[in-house]
Amino acid sequence: MPLNLRPMTHEDLGEVKRIQARITRQPVPQPWMDMLAEHVDKIYRLGFVAEEDGALVGFILGEIKIGGFGTELSGWLELVGVDPEHMGSGVGAALAEVLFAALLKRGVQKVYTAVRWDSGDMLAFFKKVGFDQSSFINLRRMNQAD
Repeated sequence: MPLNLRPMTHEDLGEVKRIQARITRQPVPQPWMDMLAEHVDKIYRLGFVAEEDGALVGFILGEIKIGGFGTELSGWLELVGVDPEHMGSGVGAALAEVLFAALLKRGVQKVYTAVRWDSGDMLAFFKKVGFDQSSFINLRRMNQAD
């Protein structure tokens, strides 16, 4: 049966949580679920899922930023997750294409993401779906309690 790609709904959140827990092999915390819910039925935050034979097998989250990071309008691929049993089968790439099309429909020409430098599998995935190095430098600040 072909892959069904569609916008994420509130009814999908439990299955997305299941997939995330399988990927990370850890319980999914409530703040993560709260963030996930913010990608349903929103204008600037997007969520899509992939179904195969009626079961969710993957998800992708994106965001549109206006005037952020020195760009007038940009899209961000925030998170992609594929059930480990379906990794390598094209689910992630299909989800990325749906996200890219939705962003383009909203006028977004440039899409960004971030990945750990030592995450070879994710680097390969992002390269496969068309990402390359950008002009951004990723910075961080560690907050410390006094």
